[in-house]
Amino acid sequence: MRVPTGPGIPDGLVIPAAELVERFSRSPGPGGQSVNTTDSRVELVWDAATSGALTEAQRARLLARLPDPVVRVVATEQRSQLRNRAAARERLAELVRAALAPPPPPRRPTKPTRGSQRRRLDAKKQRGETKSLRGRVRDA
Repeated sequence: MRVPTGPGIPDGLVIPAAELVERFSRSPGPGGQSVNTTDSRVELVWDAATSGALTEAQRARLLARLPDPVVRVVATEQRSQLRNRAAARERLAELVRAALAPPPPPRRPTKPTRGSQRRRLDAKKQRGETKSLRGRVRDA
């Protein structure tokens, strides 16, 4: 299975089909008469801890971000087993892509500009003046 590349994922990362375990079972939900006879539910299992497709750095990052080293993906939304297999593989690829992505750069703290501070204080004064005019009217 080819994992589409993105930021932080090297070109050509391929998970060998021998490392993927597919299980099929009866899918709940719509399907008409064939729902009780076809095994259209697909469960895709991949053990990231023993995968030969990953480098040590990738494996460490993946295992740090995944709750379990054995990744399980289930697809039941399609009526066809073939389409569910494709959906499960795409979901696994997306999971691996997200887990291998590098962390975002740290936020650089900034200060508000002098102009924005002045505009904020002017707006506060204006709101205060507006509210001060809302008092009771006194008879003189």
